[in-house]
Amino acid sequence: MPYTGHVDRFAEDHLPAPESMPEFRLALPTLQYPERLNAAEYFVDRHVRAGNGARRCIVAPGVRWTYEDLYRAANRIAHVLATDFGIVPGARVLLRAANTPMLAACWLAVLKVGAVAVTTMPLYRATELRHIIGKARVGLALCDVRLGSELQAAADPAVKIAYFQTDDPGGIEARMATKSPEFTNAATGALDVALIGFTSGTTGTPKAAMHFHRDLLATCDTYGNLVLKPHVDDLFCGSPPLAFTFGLGGLLLFPLHAGAATLLLAKAGPEELLRGIAEHGVTTVFTAP
Repeated sequence: MPYTGHVDRFAEDHLPAPESMPEFRLALPTLQYPERLNAAEYFVDRHVRAGNGARRCIVAPGVRWTYEDLYRAANRIAHVLATDFGIVPGARVLLRAANTPMLAACWLAVLKVGAVAVTTMPLYRATELRHIIGKARVGLALCDVRLGSELQAAADPAVKIAYFQTDDPGGIEARMATKSPEFTNAATGALDVALIGFTSGTTGTPKAAMHFHRDLLATCDTYGNLVLKPHVDDLFCGSPPLAFTFGLGGLLLFPLHAGAATLLLAKAGPEELLRGIAEHGVTTVFTAP
């Protein structure tokens, strides 16, 4: 049995049978990952530890975060998850927001505490959200207050909801302010589930696709590094939401793994996307033709 740092084993218990799983042949030297692995360390922490905390990391309209800023924000949120809400490694945390710096920080915080990120499309209505909450057995949701109505309509009373982008004393920002900017990442395993990505539901109800901590790094060490070949001075941008793995990889994983930066746009239609590319000097764009 592979090592696991998960206390809540719901995700692992619902994986396909071992004989039904694909065979991974990780021959490249860069794909030899340690048994104990928390992917958040590779996306944020190692850049800060290497002395690159002042490097540009996340850009948004009126916002510029360095790696140090993201590191501190994610660590504070991780403390909120663990101490205020009792989140244990393996628990599922739903995330609901447009592409913003706070959504990125919340996503990384979920990994840091060893939980499983379940990021949802901003356009999802109560029907879709209700299915996802039930399928993933979500116990806590972190939600942009501007997108709260559909989530409230979908959530069972047992599901706790914490809002951000709010001045409310019970909101994430207020809770973060009292927490340490340092956090010891959970000792998750390389084969512990890190995220559940739900399909769009075009062929029925959305399907839950589970991905390991190792998978998040492998996509960067293969397609990211060998095809995109990002540079630390690159600025990524695009139209897909972070709830889609296309958006997650292109707008968060690939740039952060390389020590580059990403431009996150809450609205990324053609006009907003072209304006952002021109104003910020974007070098790499992820979108549909």
